[in-house]
Amino acid sequence: MDLSEYMELFLVESHEHLENMNDHLLLLEKEPANTSILNEIFRSTHTLKGMAATMKLERITALSHEMETALTYLQEGMVAVTPSVIDLLLKCLDSLNVMMDHLMESGQEPDISLEIIEHLQEMGNECAAVKEEPLRTQELELNDYEISVMEAARKSKYTTYHIKIELDPGTVMKSVRAFMIFRCLEEFGQIIKCVPPVQDLEDENFDNCFELLLISQDDAEIIRTALERISEIESVSLVELDSSLQQDSKQGKSQRKSSSTADIKSVESYSTQQLKTVRVDIDRLDSMLNLVGELVINKTRLEQIGADSQMTDLHEVIEQIGCLTTDLQSLVMKVRMVPIRQVFNRFPRMVRDLSHELNKNVEMILEGEETELDRTVIDEIGDPLVHLIRNALDHGIETQEQRVKEGKPERAVLRLAARQEGNNVIIEVEDDGAGIDIAEIRKQAVSKGFFTLQEGELLDDKTLLDVIFRQGFSTNDTVDDISGRGVGMDVVKSKIESLNGTIDIETERGKGTKVNISLPLTLAIIQALLVTVGEEQYAIPLHSIDETAFLFPEQIKTVQNQEVMYLRDTILPLVRADQLLDVPYVNDNNELFVVVVHKEEQRWGLVVDELVGQQEIVIKPLGNLLAGIPGVAGATILGNGQVSIILDVNSLG
Repeated sequence: MDLSEYMELFLVESHEHLENMNDHLLLLEKEPANTSILNEIFRSTHTLKGMAATMKLERITALSHEMETALTYLQEGMVAVTPSVIDLLLKCLDSLNVMMDHLMESGQEPDISLEIIEHLQEMGNECAAVKEEPLRTQELELNDYEISVMEAARKSKYTTYHIKIELDPGTVMKSVRAFMIFRCLEEFGQIIKCVPPVQDLEDENFDNCFELLLISQDDAEIIRTALERISEIESVSLVELDSSLQQDSKQGKSQRKSSSTADIKSVESYSTQQLKTVRVDIDRLDSMLNLVGELVINKTRLEQIGADSQMTDLHEVIEQIGCLTTDLQSLVMKVRMVPIRQVFNRFPRMVRDLSHELNKNVEMILEGEETELDRTVIDEIGDPLVHLIRNALDHGIETQEQRVKEGKPERAVLRLAARQEGNNVIIEVEDDGAGIDIAEIRKQAVSKGFFTLQEGELLDDKTLLDVIFRQGFSTNDTVDDISGRGVGMDVVKSKIESLNGTIDIETERGKGTKVNISLPLTLAIIQALLVTVGEEQYAIPLHSIDETAFLFPEQIKTVQNQEVMYLRDTILPLVRADQLLDVPYVNDNNELFVVVVHKEEQRWGLVVDELVGQQEIVIKPLGNLLAGIPGVAGATILGNGQVSIILDVNSLG
C-alpha cells in the first residue's frame, strides 16, 4: 500500500495532537492531581503512536511509545507529577516536533534523541523496581475516578461493559492481537480501564487473558460479534456492569464528577464535530477570494453602466447582484478568518521556559483567544508578539526577590489579550513589572545620538517612548539570547505598519507596561476614498482618514515655509498631493479639497483636486518589480477597468 498520499494528512493531524499535548502538559503542571488532563495527554499520545505505526514511521512510533509508557506510570500513581517530570515530557514533545518538521522538509525520519530515550527508560526502571503484581481476573478493582466516569456514563445513557478476552494458547504476537482488539473497541466507545495495564500488553508481559472496561451506547451483541471476527481469540466474555459497583468508593467523587462528565460529553460530541468540518487547502481559499475580488470589480462596473442607462430592469438586476456579491464576499471573508488562539497558544510554553531561565515567577493570562483575524494577518503577527513578550520578560518583569522587596506579589502577571473593535482587532501585551524608566530612555537616546541634549530635555514622554521603535535602540548594556541587540522593536513596528496597523506604548514606573496593537480584520478587500490628482485617480484607505474639508487657495497660510490651514481653531499642516506624487498640476478650478489623514497621533491634510467618492476596492499586489515603493500599498482595478494606485499614508507622510 502506497502511504505517501496520506503523509500530508498525517503531518497535519500529528501537529494538532502535539499542540494538544503541549497545552495539556502546561495545564497538568498547574493541576497535577487532575486525572482528566492526564488522560487527554495519554489519548493524544496513543493516537499519535498508532498513526505513526500505520505510516511505518518506526522512530516516531518508538519515541511516542516511550512517552506513552511514562504517562502510564503517572496514571497508575507510580510517578508523581513534578516540574522535572513535566520538563522531561516537554523535551520529549520537542523532539517529536523536530522529527515531524524534519519529516515534512526531507520526507525522511531523523534519528531519535538517545538522551531523552535514556531518561524515559530510567523512569521505567525505577518504577519496575516497586511495581506491584498485576491484578488477577477475579480482582478487578476500580478507583474513584473510574467509578465517577461510570456514574457519569450511566447518567448520559451509556453502558459500562466488563470485557474478558482470552487469546489462543498458540498466539505468536499477542501484543499485535491486543492492539487490534483495542482498535476494534475504540470504534464503539471509550476504554477506561485495562488489567493488566496497556504497557504490559504491548510488552507481552501477560498470560493469554486480559480484561477491559468499556463505556458505549452500542448493544453488547454487536460488540461481541465485532470482537469474535478477530482471529486467534479463544473466548470473549462481555458483562454489563450495574451501578452497585459505584458504592464501593465514594471518596473524591464530588471533585471528579464534573471532569468525568465532560469526558463523556466529549465522547458524545466527537463524531458530530468531525462530520461538521472539512479540511480545505488554503490555496483554494486564496483563489476563491481572488474570484470574489474580480466579482466585486465587475459589480462596480455594472453599477456605473446602470447609472449611465435609464433601464429599470437593469437597475433591479444590478441591485440583486450587488446583494448577492456582498453576501458572498462576507462569507468568503469569514471562511478565511481563523481564531487568534492559533498564535496565542505558542506563548504559554515560551513564557514558562524563559521565566525558568531568567529565574522569574510569571503567570501568563490569555484573553480573547476566540477573536478572529484574516489568515494573512495571523501568519504575520506571530513574530512581533514574540519580540514583545520576550522584552516584557527580560526588561519589564522583576525577579522574585525584587518584587518581594518592593511589596509586590512574588508571581508576576503577563497578560496577552485580543478583542474586536469595529473593523479592527486590538491586541494588548501587558505586564505588572517595573515599567519603563523614561529618564533612562532619555539618557540612552541622547548618548546614542538620536537627539541632542537640548532636544532630549524638551521632548515629552510620548515622543521619547517612540524612540524604543528606532533601529539600534536598546537599554540593555549586555547582549544575550533574549534581548539587548536593538533589533527587536523596530522590526515589530515595521511589521505592524506593513499590516496597516498601529502600535503604541503605555507605561507607569513601578506599575507595569502595556503595548497596544491595532490591526485591520482583513487586508484583501477594504473601503477606500477615491480622489483625483491631476488626471489620475488614487485610493486612500478609509481607516487612515479622519475627515475631508474644502478650501480656497487664499485660505492657505504659510508658517516656517510649511503650508497650513485653520481647521476648527487648530493648525493643520498641508501636503500637496501633486508635488508628493510628482503628478503634473492641471487643476484650473479655484477650489481645493483636503483629505485629513492620520499616522498614529499625527494629523495632516493631503490636498487633492477632487473627491470622487467612497468605494469598496480589492487590493492587488504590484509584484516584485514595484514592491517597496514608499507611499504605495498596492493597486486596485476600478469599475471602468482602469488601474488606481492605493496610497499608504503611514509611509507617505
